[in-house]
Amino acid sequence: MYTQQVRNNSKSLLLLLLFPCIILGVVYAFFIAMYGIENEGVILWDAVNTETLYSLPWVLAVVLLWFTIAYMLNTSMIRKATGARPLERRENPRVYNIVENLTMACGMSMPKVNVIDDPQLNAFASGIDERSYTVTVTTGICDRLNDEELAGVIGHELTHIRNRDTRLLVVSIIFVGILSTVMTVISRVVWNMMVYGGGGRNSRERRKEGGGGLLVVMVVAFVCSAIGYFFALLTRFAISRKREYMADAGGAELCGDPLALASALRKISGDPGLGGVDRDDVAQLFIVRPEALRSGIGSVMSGLFSTHPSTEKRIAYLEQF
Repeated sequence: MYTQQVRNNSKSLLLLLLFPCIILGVVYAFFIAMYGIENEGVILWDAVNTETLYSLPWVLAVVLLWFTIAYMLNTSMIRKATGARPLERRENPRVYNIVENLTMACGMSMPKVNVIDDPQLNAFASGIDERSYTVTVTTGICDRLNDEELAGVIGHELTHIRNRDTRLLVVSIIFVGILSTVMTVISRVVWNMMVYGGGGRNSRERRKEGGGGLLVVMVVAFVCSAIGYFFALLTRFAISRKREYMADAGGAELCGDPLALASALRKISGDPGLGGVDRDDVAQLFIVRPEALRSGIGSVMSGLFSTHPSTEKRIAYLEQF
C-alpha cells in the first residue's frame, strides 16, 4: 500500500510538470494559426516565437490561478457534477456505522459521507486531503445491498483514499477541464478571425478566397485535438487499472468477505446509476462506469485505454480468494 501511495504521488507530480508544457504547445499552435491566416498561409516564425515568449508568464499565471481555485474547490465541483449532497447521520445511521467501523479498523480518519438521490447503484471516493476526503453513495446502493456487500463497496472506496488514488484522479479531472476550455476558446478565436476579418480582407473576400486560411484552421484544429487526445491518453496511462484491483483487494480485506464485494459488483454492474453524468473524467471516480459512458464512436479506444478493468475480471479476481 505504501508503494502504491508513493507511485500515485509521483504520477501526480509528473502531471503537474507536464501540463504547463502541453498548454504552451496549444498556445504555440494558436499563434501559428493566427499568423498563417493573417498572412495567407505564410508563417512568420520569429513573430510566433516572440508572441509565445511574451505570453508565457501570462499563460502560466492564469493556469496556476485556475488550477489553485479548482484544486481548492474540487469537492464542490464534483458534487455539482454528480448531484451529490451531504448525508446526515440521522438520515441513514446504517451507512455511517459501516463507514466508522471500517475507518477504525484501518486506522484512518472519518471521511465525509455524501449521497446521490438515484435509485440505481454506484459509489465513488473523492478528495485531496483529510479535509476533503469524501465517500459518496447512491440511495439505490444503500437500499439494495446488504450490510456485507455495502461494507465491501465502502471498503473499496476507503482504500482509494488510503492509496491516494483520489488525489491523482482529481488532478487529472482539473487538467482535462482546463485543457478542454482552452481548446474551445482558441478554436472560437481562430474561427472568428477566419470568418469576420483580419489581415486587410473583409469577411466576404475571406469566404471566397480563404481556402488557404481555412486549411490552416483545419490544421490547427487537428493539432489542438491531437494535443488534447495525447493528454487524455497520458492521463489514462498514468491512472493504472491496477488501482481498481488493489482497491478491490483492500475493500475485501476491510470487510473480511471477498465474495460479498464480488456480489456487490455484480449487482452494481447490472443496474449502475450516475449514467446522467456526462463527464467522462468524473466517471473515472465511479466504482463501476455506466455503460452509457462507454458507448459511441470511440467505444473501442475508450475500452482500450479505460481506467477501469472489466467488472467480470474484477469479480473473478475476488472469487479466487
